[in-house]
Amino acid sequence: MPAKVSSTKPAKRNGSAPETVETFLAALDHPRKPEIIVLRQIMLSADPSIGEGIKWNAPSFHTSEYFATFHLRAKEGVQLILHLGAKVRADASVTIADPESLLVWLAKDRATVQFGDKNDIQAKRAAFLDIIRQWIRFV
Repeated sequence: MPAKVSSTKPAKRNGSAPETVETFLAALDHPRKPEIIVLRQIMLSADPSIGEGIKWNAPSFHTSEYFATFHLRAKEGVQLILHLGAKVRADASVTIADPESLLVWLAKDRATVQFGDKNDIQAKRAAFLDIIRQWIRFV
């Protein structure tokens, strides 16, 4: 499945042309790059309304606004931060069915999902897709 192009402006690097997720990943030197690429494809396959861009110096995903961002400095595995945009919403009330306990809640409107390796990603793929499909209803 080809990557979706962000409808918002991608980040600029050093005042140059906007950077795409493809360009960002091609230049990325990260020990979990293969897992990041697999998770990116899973995210984009979750729903046709999901697009991507570079936000907060990391690949991020959006529908009407950004809702998920890779945490590239995670000390273990690969992490995605799920959120409801850049600003904390005081009135946020996100309710997600998570029978496999993939989410670690950081606040009422933010959670993380962590994966160890490609096998872990594949084992949790269905549950993760279900979480993403639920999450985007709140964005």
